[in-house]
Amino acid sequence: MKIAIHNRAGSFSEGWIQYCKLNNIEYKIVNAYDNDIVDQLNDCDAFMWHFHHGDYRDMKFARSLIKSLESKGIKTFPNTNTCWHFDDKIAQKYLLEAINAPLAPTYVFYTEEEAIEWAKSTTYPKVFKLKGGAGASNVKLARNLKEATDLIKKSFRNGFKQYRWKEVMKEEFRKYKNGNGSLKAVIRPIYLNFFKKFPTEFAHYHGNECGYAYFQEFIPNNNCDIRICIVGDKAFGLKRLTRENDFRASGSGNIIYRKEEIDERCVKIAFEINKKLNMQSIAYDFVFDADNNPLIVEISYGYAGPAYKRCEGYWTDDMQWHTGENFNFCGWIINNLIKTI
Repeated sequence: MKIAIHNRAGSFSEGWIQYCKLNNIEYKIVNAYDNDIVDQLNDCDAFMWHFHHGDYRDMKFARSLIKSLESKGIKTFPNTNTCWHFDDKIAQKYLLEAINAPLAPTYVFYTEEEAIEWAKSTTYPKVFKLKGGAGASNVKLARNLKEATDLIKKSFRNGFKQYRWKEVMKEEFRKYKNGNGSLKAVIRPIYLNFFKKFPTEFAHYHGNECGYAYFQEFIPNNNCDIRICIVGDKAFGLKRLTRENDFRASGSGNIIYRKEEIDERCVKIAFEINKKLNMQSIAYDFVFDADNNPLIVEISYGYAGPAYKRCEGYWTDDMQWHTGENFNFCGWIINNLIKTI
């Protein structure tokens, strides 16, 4: 048995390689971007690639490659079931609605006229989102009809740039002020906007985001969200606090890893949903409604890995808690994949 791994700094691949070395699992490093990548895998039983939403190349072909390798008989992580909806909130809406998951009420429109008609009849505030992006970078609060209408018109006309330097600079300044960033990171968006031909490769090759309008019900009085990550029959979680004077928790950097801070109802719901969806590894983000019931706002296979080593332990799907001495979710991913070979 041999596993092929695409190595990317800061991704799951670092943990996978270390685990393979420690456990004498045969592997080889491959480059998913090579033209002959399919032929390179002829001597492999599995292919692992923690592809990233922020790399334009990954978002152009990763899912196509994975589906093709599955047709070849190669086991993959992620598999199609796990990643087809990655970084696509519209796909996640339909998927979670189809299985009656407790999704925060979500609305999507494909014409400007239909969206504006809805905006005139709904209540406010509403949360506006682009279908892709992480760290709450593409999330805004529409506090009234005018703000919603402005967002809708932009969605169906000029669209939204993939790199909005003022917003990036503001977020980097927030991190710098809180001691979690650098002055260089604050200045960098200005340099990219005014002195580069295009600020990022993703922004250049992806183009403006447009052609739909996506809104989600605003759930008030939440100063955090709960993220539950499922890997097979195991789960771990954390609490992400919102930014100061902001409703957004994703990307805040204010994270609590203690078990007692995690509402176990979220763990139970995540296990139940994942048994229906049969995904290898997935993160579920929860907030709580006025009656304190957990609601899912989005899901993602591509959660950031290294920080989760701070978790105190994990649950198994019988809801038993296990302290963290054997906590190695990258190893769990490999072991679960090996079981399918």
